[in-house]
Amino acid sequence: MLILTVTPNLALDITYEVDRLRVSATHRVRRVRQRAGGKGVNVARVLRALGATPVIAGLAGGPTGTAIRAELAEAGFCDALTPIAGESRRTVTIVSELDADATMLTEPGPAVSPAEWANLRARVTEAAARADVVVLSGSLPPGVPDDGYAQLIRLARDLGARTILDTSGPALLAGLTAQPDLVKPNAAELRAATGIADDLDAARALAREGTTVVASLGPGGLLAVSDSGSWRARPPRPLAGNPTGAGDACVAALALGLANRASWPNTLVKAVAASAAAVVCPVAGDIDRGLYEHLLADVVLEELDAAHPHR
Repeated sequence: MLILTVTPNLALDITYEVDRLRVSATHRVRRVRQRAGGKGVNVARVLRALGATPVIAGLAGGPTGTAIRAELAEAGFCDALTPIAGESRRTVTIVSELDADATMLTEPGPAVSPAEWANLRARVTEAAARADVVVLSGSLPPGVPDDGYAQLIRLARDLGARTILDTSGPALLAGLTAQPDLVKPNAAELRAATGIADDLDAARALAREGTTVVASLGPGGLLAVSDSGSWRARPPRPLAGNPTGAGDACVAALALGLANRASWPNTLVKAVAASAAAVVCPVAGDIDRGLYEHLLADVVLEELDAAHPHR
Protein backbone atom coordinates (compact mmCIF):
# COMPACT_ATOMS: atom_id res chain seq x y z
CA MET A 1 0.00 0.00 0.00
CA LEU A 2 1.42 3.39 -1.01
CA ILE A 3 0.11 6.74 0.23
CA LEU A 4 1.39 9.98 -1.28
CA THR A 5 1.34 13.12 0.86
CA VAL A 6 1.54 16.46 -0.94
CA THR A 7 2.64 19.54 1.01
CA PRO A 8 3.33 22.50 -1.31
CA ASN A 9 4.30 24.70 1.65
CA LEU A 10 6.87 22.48 3.37
CA ALA A 11 8.52 23.80 6.50
CA LEU A 12 11.34 23.29 8.91
CA ASP A 13 9.53 22.83 12.23
CA ILE A 14 11.15 24.21 15.37
CA THR A 15 9.56 23.33 18.73
CA TYR A 16 10.39 25.19 21.94
CA GLU A 17 9.29 23.71 25.26
CA VAL A 18 8.77 26.20 28.12
CA ASP A 19 7.23 25.96 31.59
CA ARG A 20 4.50 28.49 30.80
CA LEU A 21 4.10 30.94 27.92
CA ARG A 22 3.52 34.52 29.06
CA VAL A 23 3.08 37.60 26.86
CA SER A 24 5.80 40.26 27.13
CA ALA A 25 8.08 38.02 29.17
CA THR A 26 11.48 36.37 28.74
CA HIS A 27 11.32 32.57 28.68
CA ARG A 28 13.94 29.96 29.46
CA VAL A 29 13.53 27.24 26.83
CA ARG A 30 13.77 23.79 28.36
CA ARG A 31 14.23 21.91 25.09
CA VAL A 32 14.50 22.67 21.36
CA ARG A 33 13.53 20.22 18.63
CA GLN A 34 13.99 20.75 14.89
CA ARG A 35 12.97 18.62 11.94
CA ALA A 36 11.22 18.65 8.57
CA GLY A 37 7.56 19.50 8.81
CA GLY A 38 4.45 20.78 7.19
CA LYS A 39 1.14 18.96 7.55
CA GLY A 40 1.79 16.30 4.91
CA VAL A 41 5.18 15.46 6.39
CA ASN A 42 3.54 14.97 9.79
CA VAL A 43 0.92 12.75 8.13
CA ALA A 44 3.70 10.69 6.53
CA ARG A 45 5.46 10.19 9.86
CA VAL A 46 2.29 8.84 11.47
CA LEU A 47 1.52 6.69 8.44
CA ARG A 48 4.89 5.01 8.77
CA ALA A 49 4.33 4.49 12.50
CA LEU A 50 1.05 2.75 11.60
CA GLY A 51 2.72 0.46 9.07
CA ALA A 52 2.07 2.20 5.75
CA THR A 53 4.56 3.24 3.06
CA PRO A 54 4.37 7.01 2.48
CA VAL A 55 6.01 9.11 -0.21
CA ILE A 56 6.40 12.84 0.40
CA ALA A 57 5.91 15.44 -2.35
CA GLY A 58 6.27 19.18 -2.03
CA LEU A 59 8.39 22.24 -2.79
CA ALA A 60 11.77 22.79 -1.14
CA GLY A 61 14.34 25.54 -1.68
CA GLY A 62 17.26 27.43 -0.20
CA PRO A 63 19.29 26.39 2.88
CA THR A 64 16.07 25.62 4.76
CA GLY A 65 14.94 23.37 1.92
CA THR A 66 18.32 21.63 2.03
CA ALA A 67 17.87 21.03 5.76
CA ILE A 68 14.38 19.63 5.12
CA ARG A 69 15.71 17.23 2.48
CA ALA A 70 18.59 16.13 4.70
CA GLU A 71 16.35 15.42 7.69
CA LEU A 72 13.86 13.43 5.61
CA ALA A 73 16.69 11.38 4.10
CA GLU A 74 18.21 10.76 7.52
CA ALA A 75 14.80 9.64 8.80
CA GLY A 76 14.54 7.18 5.91
CA PHE A 77 11.66 8.75 3.98
CA CYS A 78 11.19 8.43 0.23
CA ASP A 79 10.55 11.86 -1.25
CA ALA A 80 9.40 13.29 -4.53
CA LEU A 81 10.32 16.87 -3.66
CA THR A 82 10.53 19.60 -6.29
CA PRO A 83 13.35 22.18 -6.03
CA ILE A 84 12.48 25.88 -6.12
CA ALA A 85 14.51 29.08 -6.10
CA GLY A 86 12.88 30.57 -3.00
CA GLU A 87 13.66 29.80 0.62
CA SER A 88 11.42 27.24 2.31
CA ARG A 89 9.63 28.52 5.38
CA ARG A 90 10.05 27.77 9.07
CA THR A 91 7.41 27.28 11.74
CA VAL A 92 7.92 27.77 15.45
CA THR A 93 5.73 25.97 18.00
CA ILE A 94 5.96 26.99 21.66
CA VAL A 95 4.68 24.26 23.96
CA SER A 96 3.60 25.56 27.35
CA GLU A 97 3.98 22.69 29.81
CA LEU A 98 1.84 24.04 32.66
CA ASP A 99 -0.94 25.24 30.37
CA ALA A 100 -0.95 21.96 28.38
CA ASP A 101 -1.23 24.05 25.22
CA ALA A 102 0.80 25.19 22.22
CA THR A 103 1.26 28.43 20.27
CA MET A 104 2.37 28.28 16.64
CA LEU A 105 4.08 30.93 14.50
CA THR A 106 4.08 30.17 10.77
CA GLU A 107 5.95 31.96 8.01
CA PRO A 108 4.03 32.50 4.74
CA GLY A 109 6.38 30.49 2.54
CA PRO A 110 8.37 31.32 -0.61
CA ALA A 111 6.97 32.76 -3.82
CA VAL A 112 6.49 29.95 -6.36
CA SER A 113 6.80 30.54 -10.10
CA PRO A 114 4.40 29.04 -12.67
CA ALA A 115 7.24 26.82 -13.94
CA GLU A 116 7.97 25.52 -10.43
CA TRP A 117 4.28 24.78 -9.88
CA ALA A 118 4.18 22.91 -13.20
CA ASN A 119 7.19 20.86 -12.08
CA LEU A 120 5.42 19.91 -8.85
CA ARG A 121 2.32 18.88 -10.79
CA ALA A 122 4.52 16.63 -12.93
CA ARG A 123 6.12 15.03 -9.85
CA VAL A 124 2.72 14.47 -8.26
CA THR A 125 1.41 12.89 -11.46
CA GLU A 126 4.36 10.51 -11.55
CA ALA A 127 4.03 9.51 -7.89
CA ALA A 128 0.20 9.38 -7.84
CA ALA A 129 0.24 6.78 -10.62
CA ARG A 130 1.54 4.29 -8.01
CA ALA A 131 -0.50 5.53 -5.04
CA ASP A 132 -3.66 4.17 -3.46
CA VAL A 133 -4.42 7.46 -1.70
CA VAL A 134 -3.14 11.02 -2.21
CA VAL A 135 -3.28 13.35 0.81
CA LEU A 136 -3.12 17.09 0.07
CA SER A 137 -2.36 19.11 3.18
CA GLY A 138 -1.71 22.60 4.44
CA SER A 139 -1.59 26.08 3.01
CA LEU A 140 -0.62 27.01 -0.53
CA PRO A 141 2.51 29.20 -0.81
CA PRO A 142 2.43 32.57 -2.59
CA GLY A 143 2.24 32.24 -6.36
CA VAL A 144 0.22 29.02 -6.36
CA PRO A 145 -3.36 29.59 -7.59
CA ASP A 146 -6.29 29.05 -5.23
CA ASP A 147 -7.36 26.08 -7.35
CA GLY A 148 -3.94 24.43 -7.01
CA TYR A 149 -5.28 21.59 -4.91
CA ALA A 150 -8.25 21.19 -7.25
CA GLN A 151 -5.78 20.68 -10.11
CA LEU A 152 -3.91 18.00 -8.16
CA ILE A 153 -7.11 16.24 -7.05
CA ARG A 154 -8.23 15.89 -10.66
CA LEU A 155 -4.81 14.56 -11.66
CA ALA A 156 -4.88 11.97 -8.88
CA ARG A 157 -8.44 10.91 -9.58
CA ASP A 158 -7.69 10.41 -13.27
CA LEU A 159 -4.90 8.04 -12.20
CA GLY A 160 -7.23 6.02 -9.98
CA ALA A 161 -6.09 7.30 -6.56
CA ARG A 162 -8.46 8.36 -3.83
CA THR A 163 -7.92 11.83 -2.35
CA ILE A 164 -8.03 13.61 1.01
CA LEU A 165 -7.95 17.39 1.27
CA ASP A 166 -6.91 19.13 4.51
CA THR A 167 -6.67 22.87 3.98
CA SER A 168 -8.68 26.03 4.62
CA GLY A 169 -9.96 29.26 3.11
CA PRO A 170 -10.05 29.76 -0.67
CA ALA A 171 -7.94 26.64 -1.26
CA LEU A 172 -10.58 24.52 0.49
CA LEU A 173 -13.48 26.08 -1.36
CA ALA A 174 -11.73 25.72 -4.72
CA GLY A 175 -10.62 22.19 -3.86
CA LEU A 176 -14.21 21.12 -3.18
CA THR A 177 -15.07 21.78 -6.82
CA ALA A 178 -12.83 18.84 -7.77
CA GLN A 179 -14.81 16.55 -5.40
CA PRO A 180 -12.08 14.96 -3.27
CA ASP A 181 -13.10 11.71 -1.61
CA LEU A 182 -12.72 13.29 1.83
CA VAL A 183 -12.16 16.72 3.37
CA LYS A 184 -11.03 17.25 6.97
CA PRO A 185 -11.70 20.76 8.25
CA ASN A 186 -11.54 21.72 11.90
CA ALA A 187 -14.51 23.43 13.56
CA ALA A 188 -13.35 26.96 12.69
CA GLU A 189 -12.59 26.02 9.07
CA LEU A 190 -15.98 24.32 8.79
CA ARG A 191 -17.79 27.46 9.93
CA ALA A 192 -15.67 29.69 7.71
CA ALA A 193 -16.36 27.55 4.64
CA THR A 194 -20.12 27.35 5.14
CA GLY A 195 -21.14 30.32 7.28
CA ILE A 196 -23.10 27.87 9.46
CA ALA A 197 -22.56 27.86 13.24
CA ASP A 198 -23.87 24.36 14.03
CA ASP A 199 -21.15 21.78 13.35
CA LEU A 200 -23.47 19.04 12.09
CA ASP A 201 -25.46 21.35 9.83
CA ALA A 202 -22.21 22.81 8.48
CA ALA A 203 -20.74 19.35 7.79
CA ARG A 204 -23.92 18.29 6.01
CA ALA A 205 -23.82 21.44 3.88
CA LEU A 206 -20.21 20.79 2.92
CA ALA A 207 -20.96 17.15 2.15
CA ARG A 208 -23.53 18.26 -0.42
CA GLU A 209 -20.53 19.21 -2.57
CA GLY A 210 -20.11 15.46 -3.19
CA THR A 211 -17.46 14.56 -0.63
CA THR A 212 -17.25 12.88 2.76
CA VAL A 213 -16.64 15.40 5.56
CA VAL A 214 -14.70 14.49 8.71
CA ALA A 215 -14.51 17.53 10.96
CA SER A 216 -12.09 17.60 13.90
CA LEU A 217 -13.61 19.23 16.98
CA GLY A 218 -10.57 19.28 19.26
CA PRO A 219 -11.27 17.49 22.57
CA GLY A 220 -14.77 16.80 21.22
CA GLY A 221 -13.37 14.28 18.74
CA LEU A 222 -14.62 13.87 15.19
CA LEU A 223 -17.85 14.49 13.32
CA ALA A 224 -18.28 12.57 10.06
CA VAL A 225 -20.90 12.93 7.34
CA SER A 226 -20.83 10.56 4.37
CA ASP A 227 -23.32 9.17 1.87
CA SER A 228 -23.55 6.03 4.04
CA GLY A 229 -24.23 7.72 7.39
CA SER A 230 -23.19 10.24 10.03
CA TRP A 231 -21.23 9.66 13.25
CA ARG A 232 -19.56 11.37 16.17
CA ALA A 233 -16.47 9.79 17.70
CA ARG A 234 -14.52 11.02 20.72
CA PRO A 235 -11.78 9.85 23.05
CA PRO A 236 -12.87 8.43 26.41
CA ARG A 237 -11.13 11.24 28.34
CA PRO A 238 -9.29 14.51 27.66
CA LEU A 239 -5.53 14.25 27.15
CA ALA A 240 -3.06 17.05 27.89
CA GLY A 241 -0.03 17.85 25.76
CA ASN A 242 0.80 19.36 22.36
CA PRO A 243 -2.30 19.34 20.12
CA THR A 244 -0.56 20.68 16.99
CA GLY A 245 -0.06 17.23 15.42
CA ALA A 246 -3.44 15.77 16.35
CA GLY A 247 -5.16 16.72 13.10
CA ASP A 248 -2.35 15.29 10.98
CA ALA A 249 -2.44 12.01 12.91
CA CYS A 250 -6.18 11.91 12.30
CA VAL A 251 -5.62 12.38 8.55
CA ALA A 252 -3.06 9.56 8.51
CA ALA A 253 -5.61 7.15 10.00
CA LEU A 254 -8.29 8.36 7.59
CA ALA A 255 -5.92 7.76 4.66
CA LEU A 256 -5.29 4.21 5.85
CA GLY A 257 -9.02 3.65 6.13
CA LEU A 258 -9.56 4.85 2.56
CA ALA A 259 -6.69 2.75 1.27
CA ASN A 260 -8.06 -0.36 2.99
CA ARG A 261 -11.67 0.48 2.07
CA ALA A 262 -12.57 0.03 5.73
CA SER A 263 -15.98 0.95 7.15
CA TRP A 264 -16.42 4.50 8.40
CA PRO A 265 -17.08 3.44 12.02
CA ASN A 266 -13.84 1.43 12.06
CA THR A 267 -11.89 4.24 10.40
CA LEU A 268 -13.23 6.92 12.74
CA VAL A 269 -12.32 4.92 15.84
CA LYS A 270 -8.74 4.59 14.59
CA ALA A 271 -8.62 8.27 13.62
CA VAL A 272 -9.69 9.39 17.10
CA ALA A 273 -7.21 7.01 18.74
CA ALA A 274 -4.36 8.25 16.53
CA SER A 275 -5.27 11.88 17.15
CA ALA A 276 -5.34 11.40 20.92
CA ALA A 277 -2.09 9.42 20.84
CA ALA A 278 -0.45 12.37 19.07
CA VAL A 279 -1.45 14.92 21.71
CA VAL A 280 0.73 13.30 24.38
CA CYS A 281 3.84 13.53 22.17
CA PRO A 282 5.98 16.70 22.32
CA VAL A 283 6.49 17.00 18.55
CA ALA A 284 3.92 16.96 15.72
CA GLY A 285 4.22 13.85 13.57
CA ASP A 286 4.74 11.42 16.46
CA ILE A 287 2.20 9.17 18.16
CA ASP A 288 2.37 7.02 21.28
CA ARG A 289 1.77 3.64 19.64
CA GLY A 290 0.98 1.93 22.93
CA LEU A 291 -1.63 4.52 23.85
CA TYR A 292 -3.07 4.29 20.31
CA GLU A 293 -3.59 0.53 20.68
CA HIS A 294 -5.07 0.98 24.15
CA LEU A 295 -7.55 3.66 23.03
CA LEU A 296 -8.96 1.59 20.17
CA ALA A 297 -11.21 -0.29 22.61
CA ASP A 298 -12.33 2.86 24.45
CA VAL A 299 -13.22 5.40 21.74
CA VAL A 300 -16.88 6.39 22.06
CA LEU A 301 -18.70 6.15 18.71
CA GLU A 302 -22.20 7.49 18.21
CA GLU A 303 -24.28 6.91 15.10
CA LEU A 304 -26.27 10.11 14.85
CA ASP A 305 -29.56 8.53 13.86
CA ALA A 306 -29.26 5.81 16.54
CA ALA A 307 -30.88 6.00 19.95
CA HIS A 308 -27.75 5.33 21.96
CA PRO A 309 -24.00 5.72 21.55
CA HIS A 310 -21.91 2.54 21.50
CA ARG A 311 -18.28 1.63 21.81
